[in-house]
Amino acid sequence: MRAPRRDDLVAGVRAGDRALLARAITLVESALPAHATLAQEVLGQLLPDTGGALRIGISGVPGVGKSTFIDAFGTLLTEAGHRVAVLAVDPTSSVSGGSILGDKTRMQRLARDARAYIRPSPTSGSLGGVARKSRETLLLCEAAGFDVVLVETVGVGQSETVVSEMVDFYLVLMLAGAGDELQGIKRGILEVADMLAINKADGDNVLAAERAKRDYAAALHLMRGARAGWQPPVQTCSGRSGEGLAEIWAEMLRYREEETRAGRFAARREDQQVRWLWSLVDEGVKSRLRGSPEQRARLAALEAAVRSGETTAVAAAARVLATLGLR
Repeated sequence: MRAPRRDDLVAGVRAGDRALLARAITLVESALPAHATLAQEVLGQLLPDTGGALRIGISGVPGVGKSTFIDAFGTLLTEAGHRVAVLAVDPTSSVSGGSILGDKTRMQRLARDARAYIRPSPTSGSLGGVARKSRETLLLCEAAGFDVVLVETVGVGQSETVVSEMVDFYLVLMLAGAGDELQGIKRGILEVADMLAINKADGDNVLAAERAKRDYAAALHLMRGARAGWQPPVQTCSGRSGEGLAEIWAEMLRYREEETRAGRFAARREDQQVRWLWSLVDEGVKSRLRGSPEQRARLAALEAAVRSGETTAVAAAARVLATLGLR
């Protein structure tokens, strides 16, 4: 089958053609230089069509019920008339490089929903569980007309907070009744979370969820919120029963309204773009340094010299930068 041309991809994405959107995302995720060039041309053409979605990061420890929550939450939004894209980031095996990519089976309602689009992507070992090309994929989904983009990440850890650099609102799902809640909560997560939601607040777990809600709310009051002027709320919910989901959406809309009125919403996106620029520069420099067997051998020799004490890390770093014409 003939590969689609740039203009075909651009027109197809703008028209919401799912097949061509999938082809465009595959190009963005590809490591082939020719694909990367075409992908950037497509993105450049579509850039004026991006930026209209509310970008929501959803994270939480394994077992917290992220996929079930997103299935119910996304269905709530599509029933209200929204078009929802889900970027479900799956863990990549460090041994085989394989990925489970099972989110469509865990989000059965959304997978059948004509107003929803689920794109599983492997992390490929990238920091924080966010797929390396998730930012570009998010832009393509916006250009295709999706007005809410949900980014599901692998799990909570110190590096997981990188997701906050690509979304407008960061929701962290928590569990109650799993031991001392405050022992398990990480300060870094509290600093970037825009909202905490105690999931699985149903059946016999309702009272435990309410206790956890009070504990988390008390902890959050001892710290600054992730955003100036915004105190992250704590809500109980159930992805299984749907309880609390409408209230969570209402808080997200309130956040966007308050941040927009204060001028912080657009400013945050601008700051994210600049930080993204420098992260790409860092990635590009490292890629250039490891671009050939000769360069990798040279770097290995420098590492060995630093290990053995033959040279200092500062001197070795200067030699590495000199290979790029940087001093």
